[in-house]
Amino acid sequence: MTATTTAGPLTSPTHAAYLAGQDPVLTASDISITYEVDPPVHAVKGASLTLHRGEILGLAGESGCGKTTLAYGLNRLLKPPAILRSGEVTFHDADGADVDVVGLRGDALRAFRWDKVSMVFQGAMNSLNPVISVRDQLQDVMTTHRPQMSRAARGARSAELLELVGVDPVRLDSFAHELSGGMRQRVMIAMALALNPQVMIMDEPTTALDVVVQRGILREIMKLREQFGFAVVFITHDLPMLLEISDRIAVMRDGEIVEIDTAESVYARAQHPYTRTLLASFPSLTGERGAFVRGGGPATEEGEES
Repeated sequence: MTATTTAGPLTSPTHAAYLAGQDPVLTASDISITYEVDPPVHAVKGASLTLHRGEILGLAGESGCGKTTLAYGLNRLLKPPAILRSGEVTFHDADGADVDVVGLRGDALRAFRWDKVSMVFQGAMNSLNPVISVRDQLQDVMTTHRPQMSRAARGARSAELLELVGVDPVRLDSFAHELSGGMRQRVMIAMALALNPQVMIMDEPTTALDVVVQRGILREIMKLREQFGFAVVFITHDLPMLLEISDRIAVMRDGEIVEIDTAESVYARAQHPYTRTLLASFPSLTGERGAFVRGGGPATEEGEES
């Protein structure tokens, strides 16, 4: 499929109407990120988006399109050879203050992470320390960011966090290898919730999990979002999943956001050819065996290259 060049992401009047009543919590403007290798890789190219309080913003696209790189840039987690070449990231705190995330350094940056914006990383087994218990990993977040908490309070909070994500607190003394994939992912979500952040970035949190466990974790995320009111950037290549859980969806291709709209509009009236191709690229429950065109919904138009 050939790329379509636009002056900006495709959108709709429905999206504009949705934005009218929203309260921004995180704004990113003209983000460009390059991997300084030979030759340089321009992973994110002038991406802009706004996350609103309490919403789930889905970030969709194929592997290598720049989704995770953009997320790391929002949270200042980029490591060499990745370099933020341009752009601004502003966090709009609940207390009314605006925080220039790009300008944070040292202790101020450490205080910002996990407290204001937390992240659930892709691959829970790789993210959890294999030689430290769940209890110690949860309490490490609190010891670092809430040094005034007593040991008893940290223990009670750790048990509470596991209960919130549907894991028996008896697992506090377990190690990562003693947990199932779903449990490990829930522990990562518990860690991200530890300090009651206003934004949670989730990088493919259900990767490699079976559909039953995946469904349970998605329901948990939505329940917690309703309970605590945090906003979510949910990153995945699985656009059908995002249609179920997201308020809005941004579609990335080759480092650019090519379309952003409400989930309903993306499903019913996708505008970019790439978005339509993504919508048409998962198995139909009603078509011929082996067919990858969804029955009853938008599909790739005849004659488009793929």
